[in-house]
Amino acid sequence: QLQLVESGGGSVQPGGSLRLSCAASGFTLDNYAIVWFRRAPGKEREGVSCMDDSLGSTYYVNSVKGRFTISRDNAKNTVYLQMNNLKPDDTAVYYCASRRGYCTGYISTLYDYWGQGTQVTVSS
Repeated sequence: QLQLVESGGGSVQPGGSLRLSCAASGFTLDNYAIVWFRRAPGKEREGVSCMDDSLGSTYYVNSVKGRFTISRDNAKNTVYLQMNNLKPDDTAVYYCASRRGYCTGYISTLYDYWGQGTQVTVSS
């Protein structure tokens, strides 16, 4: 069964850091683009970051540039989202999703496999 499982969410104060993980099972992530979306309460789902497959090009939405870093460990079949200098506006459920090949922007319907989400709460 093809599956993505997120972990690493939690509650932090503004300025804090979290590292989210997206572990794949049933398929090899190095042939897939991985995207991170988030959905904040009362808001639409928003694309945050994406990483292409083998070339590994990365993309970030403006609001997280310089604070978030997406990376992958093919040996662990896992993609990470390192989130630094977190802000209250980053509070959301974060989802990872994948598709073969390259990132195609943040159009959710173009991604085939989804995780269940992990909650990130940034509050003082």
